[in-house]
Amino acid sequence: MKATIVQLRYRMKDVLRALERNESVEILYRGKVKGTIIPVHQRKKPISKDHPSFGMWADDPRSVEEIMEELRKPRYGDL
Repeated sequence: MKATIVQLRYRMKDVLRALERNESVEILYRGKVKGTIIPVHQRKKPISKDHPSFGMWADDPRSVEEIMEELRKPRYGDL
């Protein structure tokens, strides 16, 4: 479905019905697509074990808190 800004304002019920039908809604402004509204369940897939970053620190004995502390520490010693 395509909807202009005016239709979005005055016919929101129709836009919500389209989302309930699992349709994406393209938002048009002056005839050009400015964005897309997608139903909640069509959003990004969760990261799975197939992702290349999965388990990259599996061999590190430190806790997550220790790793994050190391990453967030100030870098004054690098100067």
